[in-house]
Amino acid sequence: MEINTSFPDVNMVKANSAKSYENIDTSKLEDEALRKVANDFEAFFMQQLLDVSLKDVNVAGEGNAGEIIKGMYTEAISSQSTGTVGISDLLYNFLSENNK
Repeated sequence: MEINTSFPDVNMVKANSAKSYENIDTSKLEDEALRKVANDFEAFFMQQLLDVSLKDVNVAGEGNAGEIIKGMYTEAISSQSTGTVGISDLLYNFLSENNK
């Protein structure tokens, strides 16, 4: 059995890894990140709205278990409704126009 003890040239590895990042469009990455932040904000806003709206409603019974299930319910609804209310679009458009 032969063991290879030669190490790759560090400068060659750096050059190859730098070339792999040359063609990345950073503006597209920024747009995707901005869209994700806008969607996350809308989901957070919707969850807060639902939590306040359903404050006195017993969705899944009374007590701590009911509150936990209600919290899971509002979280699921808010995450599934992301992008449907329009807040994320408004926020994305405002931030992308002011970012440039």
